[in-house]
Amino acid sequence: MPVTRKSVVRTDLWLHPAFEENLAREPDIELALCPVKATAAAAATLLARAHAFHVSPAKDELPAHLFVTPSMLEACPELLLVSSAGAGFDTIDVDACTAAGVAVVNQAGGNAVSVAEMAIGLMLDVSRRISECDRRLRRERGFPREDVMGRELNGKTLGIVGIGHTGSRVAALGRAFGMTVLAVDPFLGRDEIIRRGAEPVTHDQLLARADFVSLHCPRDATTMNMIDAAAFARMKPGAIFISTARGGIHDEAALAEALASGHLAGAGLDVWHPEPPPLDHPLLAMDNVVATYHTAGVSHEARRNVAAMGAAQIIATLRGERPPRLINPQVWPAYAGRFARIFGAPPAATIQQA
Repeated sequence: MPVTRKSVVRTDLWLHPAFEENLAREPDIELALCPVKATAAAAATLLARAHAFHVSPAKDELPAHLFVTPSMLEACPELLLVSSAGAGFDTIDVDACTAAGVAVVNQAGGNAVSVAEMAIGLMLDVSRRISECDRRLRRERGFPREDVMGRELNGKTLGIVGIGHTGSRVAALGRAFGMTVLAVDPFLGRDEIIRRGAEPVTHDQLLARADFVSLHCPRDATTMNMIDAAAFARMKPGAIFISTARGGIHDEAALAEALASGHLAGAGLDVWHPEPPPLDHPLLAMDNVVATYHTAGVSHEARRNVAAMGAAQIIATLRGERPPRLINPQVWPAYAGRFARIFGAPPAATIQQA
């Protein structure tokens, strides 16, 4: 018998109230919280009847039993939609979802402004040695100001790895600071990269020419450990490395060696592998490293945007619309069939396309 009430489950990690406020306006949607400290059995019981699961993409925030895996999907026969609470989807096995006929969406672009501002902020901080000066001023006297003399962004070359929602905003901000902007993105053609405000180059050309290398690519099988010891060695001497992407894309030990040798001048790191890094991590002991705790997208504005986007996509998808940020579009035929079985009618988007 087709169901009329639609069940949405989310974890009890902090989420902007906009998410629940928007869902509460929908009379046919009920929301349940799944505590991250709940036992695997209790979580499974709650998720077994869910139609949508809104889950954190931060892999170090969740217990393993809340990752979306083949075994979890097998235990959730009514699940139609997995919604990432951010742009990334590290906690979601997308291929397994596709095989199970489950749609996967993210909130790409919702925090792009905040992440782009943080990337530029890290560039300014490392290059002008702001945090280094702050630390010294709090603990010592007698050092000359020239000891913490930095360099301007103006006139430098910025290399962007991944010029999507965030990368394109970093490009615009970089140009505003008078920087030459290079970019590499395997998903975009030359003309589109130019349209987004950067000179298209190869990966090796970017590393060799850039004074600042800033990562804005997803973490997946193609990018894991992409910036390794060889990549750091190819970077311009005195360059600064920035990452607000995901931990694991760059090799932290290799970065520490490149900084210790003097080959690189500094680094601004918002992401780690794991998060948070251990207190004795060698990068945290370096004065020329500015470290933050995956907070680039954690602003009041970004959190509200992402929460509102997440709620809107869940509502629209459960109404039968095709979500705008569908990660696995190839799932749609199988998803539509499951939607019709569960709710008694196919998604409206499928009817409109027919």
